[in-house]
Amino acid sequence: MKFVRFMLLVALMSFSTVAFAQSDAPKPVAQSDAQKSFDKLKTLAGSWEGQVTVVPPQPEMGNGSKSVVSLRVTSRGNALVHEMKEAGKPDDPTRYDHPVTMLYLDSDRLLLTHYCDAGNRPRMVARTSPDGKTVEFDFLDVAGSTQYGHMQHAVFTIIDANHHTEDWTYLMPGDKPVHAHLDLQRKN
Repeated sequence: MKFVRFMLLVALMSFSTVAFAQSDAPKPVAQSDAQKSFDKLKTLAGSWEGQVTVVPPQPEMGNGSKSVVSLRVTSRGNALVHEMKEAGKPDDPTRYDHPVTMLYLDSDRLLLTHYCDAGNRPRMVARTSPDGKTVEFDFLDVAGSTQYGHMQHAVFTIIDANHHTEDWTYLMPGDKPVHAHLDLQRKN
């Protein structure tokens, strides 16, 4: 009889342990807006080409020229590399503009760091549109000299899987904004 009571006690303790373990199990956590935006932007990985419109026109910025944009997911999915250059120019970043931008999560924020040809590194923080198709980056801070200006704002708008636009605002010395609009089609 003692054996039966002992086994019953062991069985009850086992069930209670399972019940407590199940109630302490972590609940699924909803994705933050930053994570949703980052996941959406990662769908843009690939090569893109399209027309550039610069307002006001800047002779050195190739208004009306074609631009090539490459987006690549890296660091085990923790970063998105964005590279931009003028179509038809050799891949020589010592002679031609070839800015690199990194997009990444920092806790509950989606950040962008732009490694600018002007020699500085502005950071921007994302805001997402209610429909999730537009991710807008607002200026946060900048490292390096702003003597030649700095990137101030960026907007990525996803039209569909093969078409997106990018709007970049560069703040020239004297706080004069220059806007570049890229209308991009997927190359692959």
